[in-house]
Amino acid sequence: MTFDRKELSNEQLIDLYKRLVLPRLIEEKMLILIRQGKVSKWFSGIGQEAISVGVTAVLDADEYILPMHRNLGVFTGRNIPLHRLFSQWQGKANGFTKGRDRSFHFGTQEYKIIGMISHLGPQLGIADGIALANKLKQNGKITAVFTGEGATSEGDFHEALNIAAVWELPVLFIVENNGYGLSTPTNEQFRCENIADKGIGYGIESHILDGNNILEVYNKLSELKTSMMEHPRPVLLEFKTFRMRGHEEASGTKYVPQELLDEWAAKDPVENYKKFLVNKGILSYDFDSNLRSEIKNEIDENWALANAEPEIKSSYDEELNDVYKQYQYQEFNHSNEIKNIRFVDAISNSLRQSMTRHKNLIIMGQDIAEYGGAFKITTGFVEQFSKERVRNTPICESAVVSAGMGLSINGYKAIVEMQFADFVSTGFNPIVNLLAKTHYRWQEKADVVVRMPCGGGTQAGPFHSQTNEAWFTKTPGLKVVYPAFPYDAKGLLNESINDPNPVLFFEHKQLYRSIYQDVPTDYYTIPLGKAALLKEGTQVTIISFGAAVHWALETLAKCPEISADVLDLRTLQPLDTEAIFASVKKTGRAIIYQEDSLFGGIASDISALIMENCFKFLDAPIQRVASLDSPIPFTKALEDQYLPKGRFEDVLLELLKY
Repeated sequence: MTFDRKELSNEQLIDLYKRLVLPRLIEEKMLILIRQGKVSKWFSGIGQEAISVGVTAVLDADEYILPMHRNLGVFTGRNIPLHRLFSQWQGKANGFTKGRDRSFHFGTQEYKIIGMISHLGPQLGIADGIALANKLKQNGKITAVFTGEGATSEGDFHEALNIAAVWELPVLFIVENNGYGLSTPTNEQFRCENIADKGIGYGIESHILDGNNILEVYNKLSELKTSMMEHPRPVLLEFKTFRMRGHEEASGTKYVPQELLDEWAAKDPVENYKKFLVNKGILSYDFDSNLRSEIKNEIDENWALANAEPEIKSSYDEELNDVYKQYQYQEFNHSNEIKNIRFVDAISNSLRQSMTRHKNLIIMGQDIAEYGGAFKITTGFVEQFSKERVRNTPICESAVVSAGMGLSINGYKAIVEMQFADFVSTGFNPIVNLLAKTHYRWQEKADVVVRMPCGGGTQAGPFHSQTNEAWFTKTPGLKVVYPAFPYDAKGLLNESINDPNPVLFFEHKQLYRSIYQDVPTDYYTIPLGKAALLKEGTQVTIISFGAAVHWALETLAKCPEISADVLDLRTLQPLDTEAIFASVKKTGRAIIYQEDSLFGGIASDISALIMENCFKFLDAPIQRVASLDSPIPFTKALEDQYLPKGRFEDVLLELLKY
């Protein structure tokens, strides 16, 4: 192994050595502790330290790094107190996740480190969002994100690199090619000779580096950092290295040929660099021995501190209160000036006024810039707010959602438009596993609104007509809003944008241009989690949301003899159970009307809640009316049969006879 010190001073060379030795000695301590049963799980980075150490040494302390399991050198390089790391690994309160997630599955704004989730791929899209924020701030900062050769097979890898290339984002994409994805060797994972070769396909610069040579890593990254500050762009770096331990300690390395382990053991990044320093007279054996003794003492002292910390005590209130970031609703009242507008205009008006109010708000989506979006909601936005803030995206929902998270981390608000709610399935993972869980895991907000044009009645078939709110209402950490009227749509969307928690905002396409209402022309908000009582009666409570609210009102207009409470939920998560229970206790009957298919829809949960809380007030069984349990068809006759509109009146009348 050849080391080129270039212009580095002796002090800099020794500093890099110290940075290498610290994570190595911590790892050796952890291997002892795991054999003693004092640590439950460990993902070893022994043999790969030069990459983490080199990257962290080059980046400024306020530049974000997004590491993986085997990047202990990032955490030690950012000088996180060791006892806090040890507390994190033991699930103690002084860690970073309050015992809710393990090992390196956490982030910390204090140290500008953003840890991954187990699905790995979304990490890359988050880096895009962080880098986009840096580019918008024009602060010259770069972002470094780690992944392994296995995760380069995930779609998120393609999407994130493609976005970074198109938007010229200053991201270092660091691939640690360490030979195996758990037990699967690289020749069973991809056919290209080098992962760096993929850079050609994305039109971005790429390099192959010896991941075990700390000076090669440090010098090349120093050069790239200087260049990227002057000319922001993404760079793909493949570091050739090897995983000397198992994927995690329990899995072992029996599947690895011994000659391969021997070959890479001879390339140990710590021992080879030590030999270089000794041979150059920069490091003495006495200095090294004293350094290691000092570090081992520091490790032992900090381990004792973490051990002395009491075990976490569980609390229902604390657990539930941390699912969402606490947020105080601020009411904005409107003037008396109104205009009769369509539902679609109310959405556009909200977005325009919110973009004016929040200078850090970015909208991303397919065809939303000059074209104005599939439903022309953002027409004229580019001229008013610029393409920097109204951004066309490639067709890559997953990375765009993750980029929204990155924007939120780095001080921005994000709106992601799904061209159709159906397409959210390709962005499902980062919504339910990243946005939804981040605050609960490490108290970081996810200030992202995902707009969801949804619903049937337009003969658009199975992939443009779904109303899929139930995919998200069951996921703790998400808020789900589903207005039925222009007035509500504007006020609720304004508030969804203000709220620092992730919101799925459903907009029924059939309502866009068919429903008009007098709507205040200026800015106002409506609190989330408050239902609207549209009609009052005594015989039955009709609970609904979205287009089904209008269908229910049409039915009552045909049947004026029915005295009904009509409750428009408006927000599905959080759910206004107080309004539901109060109405049902008054009328003694409840019918829940949704457009989604019946089984597994939110109507089932509302029915269960009523049974559990209002049973003694009921005069009849609760009824649910919903679409058929089939995909939504295309042809009008089939779609009409699928939708519940033709069945609601009969069920309602039967309920009243009970």
